[in-house]
Amino acid sequence: MSLIKSKLIQNITEANPHLFVRDVERIVNTIFNEITQSLADGKRVELRGFGAFSVQHRKQRTGRNPRTGEAVNVEEKYIPRFKTGKELRLKLNKQENSSNES
Repeated sequence: MSLIKSKLIQNITEANPHLFVRDVERIVNTIFNEITQSLADGKRVELRGFGAFSVQHRKQRTGRNPRTGEAVNVEEKYIPRFKTGKELRLKLNKQENSSNES
């Protein structure tokens, strides 16, 4: 099951009944916009314990069309990257281990 933005906003609002939905929505949108703009400016975004977002440059290369095997020119591009933080990795592995034991 996926967590979509509207569900994230709903969860935050339920956990903080003193906040209005429109305020939580504005905060969440501001956070996403700040992360997006920082990456667009070439900056690294680090959220301690959670992870770090960065941008990686991919050089132009020649690829292959998987159907035809024909050579295809792949233009240079920038791609977003996410590296998990230590706390997130530990939590994920803890959950994985406990579900494997059941």
